[in-house]
Amino acid sequence: MPTDAEWFDPATTTFGDRLTGAREIAGLDVEELARRLGVKPKTIRAWEEDRAEPRANRVSMLAGLTNVSLVWLMTGAGEGPALSSAESADRTLLAEVERLRRDAARIADRLKRLEGRLRIELEGVK
Repeated sequence: MPTDAEWFDPATTTFGDRLTGAREIAGLDVEELARRLGVKPKTIRAWEEDRAEPRANRVSMLAGLTNVSLVWLMTGAGEGPALSSAESADRTLLAEVERLRRDAARIADRLKRLEGRLRIELEGVK
């Protein structure tokens, strides 16, 4: 069981994983965090899904709004959000579910692109 400071393993989590967890523990939904940062919700989602990275000034603001250290948010080392043991276990499971959901979405997107290419190829064979 990870400690409060290690509720996400620094070696395996991404910036997006840590941002998602910190945002949720801070009690912020994507829309509220986006409003406070002055960005669109889709920008927050892109950061959380590791499809884009925020600029340095936004990372600093994210750390402040989610009450985690800048170093933790960037690397997973240092002080992250404090959790109880039960919350820590729940967050670990939630993080795994979110990773699987993102993986499934990427696979679905790839499958859609491949299917489109195959359809084009098959239409050319007619």
